Amino acid sequence: MADTDRTDAARAQKAAGLSLLAGPVLYRPDAAGELRIDRAEMLRYLGHAGQKVDGELSERIEGIAREIEQTVDPHGVIQAFPVDATGVDEVGMPCIHLTGTTIELRGRDIFRHLKDASACAVVACTLGMGTERRLRLLSGQRPLDAALYDAAASAYVESAVDAMEHIVRREAAAAGRACTWRFSCGYGDCPLAAQDAIVASLNAGRLIGLTTTPTHLLLPSKSVTALIGIIDGTDATERSGERPSCAICNLRGDCAFRAHGTTCYA
Repeated sequence: MADTDRTDAARAQKAAGLSLLAGPVLYRPDAAGELRIDRAEMLRYLGHAGQKVDGELSERIEGIAREIEQTVDPHGVIQAFPVDATGVDEVGMPCIHLTGTTIELRGRDIFRHLKDASACAVVACTLGMGTERRLRLLSGQRPLDAALYDAAASAYVESAVDAMEHIVRREAAAAGRACTWRFSCGYGDCPLAAQDAIVASLNAGRLIGLTTTPTHLLLPSKSVTALIGIIDGTDATERSGERPSCAICNLRGDCAFRAHGTTCYA
């Protein structure tokens, strides 16, 4: 057996026992779970920094939030892949490769995040094109409601990804493993370009209708991809480094959240 074959076999054996390695797992909210929009998160997306919200605006916020909860159906896909942290990119810098995919994750921040992981759960979630159409309609008719809808939709997709992350953590715990925090392309120096391979490797276009634009943005726009490292040992949760901070963000110099005294990860 060649050395590379032995390495791949050893890596697969190390990651074995994770049900998420077997194939894609589709996500839809459990009706009994009543996935909800975090109203505080919605206000944060609106740039709220403690100002008083009057009764009329509060009612409009609540009405938009309930509309989305009742009419929008988040859907997503999760699959785990073994991590190969031994490779380098074309300029000789370490990079992460997810075995069995075309996903190569470049940058020091994502390398630190996943270098100790035996597997990585790749997550993609979208609210679908219906939200795009509704947002365009509101933008032309009721700009304030459009702003509220945009913030509510952003908060809702985050709630759905939180639920998907819970699935990953539950499955990892069942296999005697721990998880890192959730990392997305665009954090730190991990380029957005990696989203193309993430979407393709999850077959997300066919499974949930998620694609990328020529500039590597997600379409529909109310969508999220994320990477969660799975590390051997239940005491290993923080071995991948610190949680998100403004210090690793490329947008920290021109950030609307920071301008209002908050952060995107609070």
